This record gives sequence, C-alpha cells and structure tokens, in this order.
Amino acid sequence: MRKRRPGLSARLKLTLSYAGFLALAGALLLAVVWWFLLRYVPDNSQGLLGVSPNRYLLVRTFAPAAAVAMGFLLVFGLVGGWILAGRMLAPLTRITDAARMAGRGSLTHRIRMEGRQDEFRELADTFDTMLEQLESHVAEQQRFAANASHELRTPLAISQALLDVARRDPACDRDEVLERLHAVNTRAIGLTEALLLLGRGDRGHFTRESVDLSLVAEEVAETLLPLAEKRRITLDVTGGAARTSGSAELLLRMVTNLVQNALVHNLPSGGTVTVHTEAWDDTCVLRVENTGRLLPPELVLTLTEPFQRGTERVRTDEHAGVGLGLAIVHSVVRAHDGTLDLTARPAGGLLVTVRLPAAP
Repeated sequence: MRKRRPGLSARLKLTLSYAGFLALAGALLLAVVWWFLLRYVPDNSQGLLGVSPNRYLLVRTFAPAAAVAMGFLLVFGLVGGWILAGRMLAPLTRITDAARMAGRGSLTHRIRMEGRQDEFRELADTFDTMLEQLESHVAEQQRFAANASHELRTPLAISQALLDVARRDPACDRDEVLERLHAVNTRAIGLTEALLLLGRGDRGHFTRESVDLSLVAEEVAETLLPLAEKRRITLDVTGGAARTSGSAELLLRMVTNLVQNALVHNLPSGGTVTVHTEAWDDTCVLRVENTGRLLPPELVLTLTEPFQRGTERVRTDEHAGVGLGLAIVHSVVRAHDGTLDLTARPAGGLLVTVRLPAAP
C-alpha cells in the first residue's frame, strides 16, 4: 500500500468548515446591519433629531458586542461542528473498521447498519453485498481447487498403481497396461485442458469479434453427427442468424459442450436433440433441448457447478466426462455478459437457454 503524508482528518476539516461558515455568516450579518442601519445615522454631535446618539457612539457601543458575538459564533461553530461531524462520520468509522477486517482476510463480518436510508447506509449495504459476493467467490474457488486436486489426483494415483503392478510383475500384459495408462493419461489431459479453459473464461481475457451462433451450431452439429448416429439420436439445427460479439473459440466450445452434453445424457435410442438460434431486439438466443430421463429440480440447480455431476447424470462409457462441461458453459456465458437458464423438461431431458448481447 502506498504511503501518504499525514494530513487533517475529515472530522477536523468538517469542523473547520462549519466554524468558518458560521463566522462568515456572522460577519455578513454585521455587514448588513452596518450597511442598512448605521450608515443612515447622522455623524454629528447632535445625533438624529438632536436626541439620539450619533454614529460614533453607536459604533463604540456596537463594536465590542459584535466582537464578543463573533467570538461566541466561532467557538460555538468549532464545538458544535466537532460534535456534528463526529455524529455524521460515525457510520463511516464502522465501514472503515469492516474494510480493515476484510483486508485482514475476515469476509464473514457484516456492517448491517440500522436506520433510515441515506448515503452512508447505502454505502454500508453496498459494502455488505460486496463482502457476501467475495465470500461466496472465495468459497467457490476453494471448493473448486479442492475438487480439482481430487480429480487430478485420481488419474495420477491410477497411473502410479499401474506402474507399480508392471514393475512388480514382469509377466503382466504390458500392452494392456500401456492401453490403460494411455486412457488414464488422456483423461488427465482432458481434465487439465478443461480447467485451463474454465480459468480463461472466468478471467474474460479474450479478443472480441463478430460470431454468428447459427453457423457455430451448424459446425458443431456436423462435428458431432457421428456420435448422434452411433447413439441413434436425431440431431436438428433450426432457427436463423444470431450474431453476437465475443471469442469464437470460447463460443464454439460452449456450443460443443451443450450439444455433446445433450447427446450423451439422452435416451438409449430414439432420442432427439434440437439446437435453435434466433435474434430479437438486442439479444441473441441459443436453445439446446434434448430428451432423456426425468431430472429433479434440485439436481438441475447444481449442474453448472464444477464436478457436480449427480448420480442421474454420470456416464460410465467413453463419454464419462470430468464434470466441467456445463461449468465451462456457465463461465463462457458469464464472460460474454450473458445469462444461462437450465430447465428440466416435464417429459424428461433438459432445456438450456443461452442469451447473449447482440453484436453492434
């Protein structure tokens, strides 16, 4: 943190401001009295009508009282300003204390300032909301790091076990060991690439360009058509142009993950996957709908969390995945300032709706 030279506190500045303003108001009042009253009093020995005091006597009498009044105003302004500034800045002190606690790593503390709405309470509520988001984000990152470590440890442990078996048993089938090592290593590489892609999407560091989601959907459908035919699933792409601004690579991965997820988690045969794109007003919409098993609402709410696959969604074949497909989709959508909605279909399956800002 950059060091600063010591200066006057905000309370002292406000106190001096209050006292200075009060003294200025008193001086202006005295000037008004002089301008509109004393200057009309005759300045001669007889005074006004020969019976009233003249200007000299009035000034001699008025000046000491005015000086006392000005001194009283100055002292009153300093004392009263100090008290008022303290009361006004008391909420700011609580906010500062909370910020210091957050700077030391304590994100559980909340200000929860009572009273009616004003600027300080609005600031306190905003700060509490920021702390809640930071605490949630830190907890999510810690949970993600723990899950990622666990997921990466599994293939490494399997590889270590296979190598130990091959070293202790020279008569084992080395081709089988190599094949299993290759499969485990491929899964570990896929997991690592998914983690890197997820981190890249979360950072939002990419070059934006104009991307037509309808063309991306057609490209993905053409790539995944063999998988759809193998599972005897009908894959359709409908709709029109939907041009948005973003990373072509990340948007391609987003659509690929959605369509692959819809193919893998489908009926054993005779299922359907529909990819629809459209644009209206300033929004581009991508919908991916598939048939499949009935999904409970509580499971749907967790599908975008990393490594949260759920027992109803886990595959045991070659497309088991690593539990990051929809998490990557969520990250890419968020990085493109869009929204992601997941809805369980009444007849089974899932409806995923992605809304992204339209390209200028």
